[in-house]
Formats: sequence, C-alpha cells, structure tokens
Amino acid sequence: MYFTDRGIEELEQRRGEERVSLAWLAERLQTFVDLHPEFEVPVERLATWLARTEDEDE
Repeated sequence: MYFTDRGIEELEQRRGEERVSLAWLAERLQTFVDLHPEFEVPVERLATWLARTEDEDE
C-alpha cells in the first residue's frame, strides 16, 4: 500500500456514505490549492482527469 492509499482509504471510511456535488468538490480542491500552491499541478491534473473520464468511455 502506498502512503497516498491510506488517505484515500481514510476518506472512504470517514465520508464514504456522504453525497457531494461536483461544485462542492471543485470548491474544496480550489481551497486546498490556495492553501498549498505547491500541489497546483497535480490537483489540476486530477480535476482534468475527472472532468474527462466519460470522454474516454466513448
């Protein structure tokens, strides 16, 4: 298990039953980048990947 997997598992355990909007997620990602600008590139890549996931299925 990678270190980042533990964060993903914690997210699933703590908030896995919740429903959130993509607008909420985008706001939280923007807040994170504002607080941690060194992570801007990976967060932007993740957001782009999430935005285009359905395009890959076509």
